[in-house]
Amino acid sequence: MHSRVVYLRSPQWGGLAVRPDAMIAGADFREVKNIARIRAGFLTSAHGNLFIKRFTPGSWIEGILERLRGSRAARSVRAAQMLERGGFLVPAPLAACEQISAGAIRTSWLFSEALEAAHVFSRFIERGHAPAEQERRLRRDALEAVARCVRRLHDAGLFSSDLQETNLMLEQVEGVLRIHFVDLDGFRRLARVSWKRRRRNLVQLDRSVGRFMSRCERLRFLYTYLGPGWERRQVSKLVARLMRERARKEREFARRRAKRPGRVDSLSARAHGGERIAPELSQPW
Repeated sequence: MHSRVVYLRSPQWGGLAVRPDAMIAGADFREVKNIARIRAGFLTSAHGNLFIKRFTPGSWIEGILERLRGSRAARSVRAAQMLERGGFLVPAPLAACEQISAGAIRTSWLFSEALEAAHVFSRFIERGHAPAEQERRLRRDALEAVARCVRRLHDAGLFSSDLQETNLMLEQVEGVLRIHFVDLDGFRRLARVSWKRRRRNLVQLDRSVGRFMSRCERLRFLYTYLGPGWERRQVSKLVARLMRERARKEREFARRRAKRPGRVDSLSARAHGGERIAPELSQPW
């Protein structure tokens, strides 16, 4: 097996790609995610805290395909650069490398900036964490900011195949809400983000965070995303379409779950500091 470096933000990060396996086996590594093909956590280094993520293809064939289209680490770097150029916030990638054997990528590694003060989207709209008026204001500001950010993302021709709420990290900096996109390998640039893809992202967000929101808040989120110019009848038709697509996704999820009884999701997931919460059904729109 041999290694190759696919990205360095600057030469000072070259040492990260030398022996990444040893780094995650040491005492300076704090694991936050460990599932079948991904292991991730915080790494204390001479340069401060970093975030390290290891991707492992499921088979030799998948490793061959990754070598043809780019490893998940390499795709994450490209997506980060693409999002940064578009004016969106991401954890700055610092280094990326791949380990190759028998012509296939066996593992790929991504080192990035640690978002230590950020939390997942749901943490900003959970109830009972602040006085009522402050909580109401925080919820309103977070929902409006995320809705506008996702609309701006789509209008810029950027689409993610996995826009879960845990892939949105939020933090307050001097009274300003900052939204960071993480788990970037599913991003791509398109000539135009179709409404089919827009609905897909809206349903993904609603399945993962809708249960924290009232019906009124969910509608307000949708109206903020849509912007002006939409008639009530058009919005009603869109809501009905979103509900059908969400119900279909729930059925697919239930079928997959039924095929794997006893499966335990070992996510302790606090990717970049945030907790992952299993999706549940929430109230209708």
